[in-house]
Amino acid sequence: MLNQLFRQLLKFLELDERAKYTEDDLETAIIDKLEQFLLELGKGFFFEARQKRFTDAEDHFYVDLVFYNRLLRCYVLLDLKIGKLTHGNLDQMQMYVNYFDRHVKIDDENPTVGIILCKQKNDAMVEITLPQETNIFAAQYQLSLKTLAFRLPVAPQLKYTPKTA
Repeated sequence: MLNQLFRQLLKFLELDERAKYTEDDLETAIIDKLEQFLLELGKGFFFEARQKRFTDAEDHFYVDLVFYNRLLRCYVLLDLKIGKLTHGNLDQMQMYVNYFDRHVKIDDENPTVGIILCKQKNDAMVEITLPQETNIFAAQYQLSLKTLAFRLPVAPQLKYTPKTA
């Protein structure tokens, strides 16, 4: 089901062409188009938070956008990057996913999914950085004259196995 939901993601932000966008610009545009955004994501998505803060000891961390999918029964975290994707970005998303899995989700929910949208990515670096069985995905967005389009790679199916007592 995850494969269907993320096979292609979004051609929905109608932004004027300019050389640079900040992460806040992209986030604001997504929030402004939230209804369309949720419909493009697929069935069952709910928006939970923007700049969701969590604290570990005295350090604060912020997830750009947090969604929940009631059909998949999992959180979906979206992190926006305006430049080239780095292994540090992947590590950061892994930390976010681990935090949600350990401290936010409840036992009968599926593992959290993390998606990083970036301007430029290196598929080989993503493949070598992430474990083979992961719920973290990176996608590259492209700017055109009037549209910001996101394309996600084909993601493996999320397998839901009900827990037995």
